[in-house]
Amino acid sequence: MPLTGNLRAIVAMLAACAMFACMDALLKVLAGSYPPFQVTALRGLSAMPLVCLYLLWRREVGAVFGRRLRWRLHLLRGVVIVLMLALFTYGLKTLCLAEAYTLSFVAPMVITMLSVPLLKEVVPTRHWVAIGVGLCGVVVALRPDESAFLSVGALAVLVAAVCYALSNVIGRIISRSEPSATLLFWTTGSMALGGSLISAAHWVPVLPGHTPVLIGLAVTGFLGQLAIIEAFRHGQASAVAPFEYSALAWAVLLDWMVWREVPDLHTLAGGAIIVVSGVYLIRREAPKPMGAVAP
Repeated sequence: MPLTGNLRAIVAMLAACAMFACMDALLKVLAGSYPPFQVTALRGLSAMPLVCLYLLWRREVGAVFGRRLRWRLHLLRGVVIVLMLALFTYGLKTLCLAEAYTLSFVAPMVITMLSVPLLKEVVPTRHWVAIGVGLCGVVVALRPDESAFLSVGALAVLVAAVCYALSNVIGRIISRSEPSATLLFWTTGSMALGGSLISAAHWVPVLPGHTPVLIGLAVTGFLGQLAIIEAFRHGQASAVAPFEYSALAWAVLLDWMVWREVPDLHTLAGGAIIVVSGVYLIRREAPKPMGAVAP
């Protein structure tokens, strides 16, 4: 029996989270051998052929280079995305996946806060309370001691989450007048070009043994992107978006399988508080796709 409506969308979202978790695990592998901006470039370069083939198949190449393209917003979003992925990759060098995911889950709260000045939306008082609760979860996850707050990796992931939220809000503005094809192409292109330009002076030759990792990076990122587009195409955002937090379960599993790491109680407790707060915001606001064009 074929899946329809929200059920089909939820299955697609779960598949997307699995793909993106595998992609981030591969980013963590590359982070040990290459500078963060080079990893960003490799993420974009490896996925670009698949993106181009997809656009040709969908016959949407014309939209990517249309006259009505909002170049300034795409450029701004590209800069933010390159910075975001580089910071997240840097954080993965010292944090396990579960810790990085827990801190990055502040993004829905930041999106809500940014929606006031950038999208001119009104945020009810109860939503600000939920944001405050979520931020308390961040404090718990960081561990309430001085050394934890000075963790450069944790701070890098938090800034990356802010960049992700900002890119999402800019993406919402762009999507009002452009199809998702333009966001998909220019997101990938920004990572490829921006990451390459910044890392060119310190480019490290790619090891032949990392070829399977790059192929896996391209495939998981591309399939994850298609799955998340499918999720929001067939389901209601308020029903689908909360399942984005299933990525934390995949992160815990991959941490244990690949690196034999298990998150501590602070991370799990903080993650639980952040997830509850984020789900409340999503279900109350029913926002547009948070990860519709995730890197």
